[in-house]
Amino acid sequence: MSHPERRLGELGLMLPEAVPPVATYLPAVRSGDHVYISGQVPLREGRLITTGRLGDTVGVELGYACARQCALNALAALKAEISDLAAVARVVKATVYVASTEDFTRHPQVADGASDLLCEVFGDAGRHARSAVGVSTLPLSAPVELELLVELH
Repeated sequence: MSHPERRLGELGLMLPEAVPPVATYLPAVRSGDHVYISGQVPLREGRLITTGRLGDTVGVELGYACARQCALNALAALKAEISDLAAVARVVKATVYVASTEDFTRHPQVADGASDLLCEVFGDAGRHARSAVGVSTLPLSAPVELELLVELH
């Protein structure tokens, strides 16, 4: 597997600038060999890709794209904390929150947007444990939010 940032380029993606916090928290915290990445919403160039809830105004395909953008933003926060994504030994855990109607049940398919990107970038080291959780609302009316736990070499 090539260097993670090179791999992003091969996928036609660029790592964005790390999104600054919108409240009182740190985007990423290193503790020993682990980095905890705070919840990332699908901001692109300072704006949410879309707002709303799955099962209402947002379809699964757009939700998947939002989760993928959340993963890019999480990688940007990680890089800002550790400088080099090649230091990642493994993506340990992803928690994907999906703002949805009470009858929406396709949370895993939305969360795959983040999981697929992490596997594409890190190969087997990107395979992780995951929770996909439905919630009524998310900050800024985002449809998806992602938290990560990453282990370093």
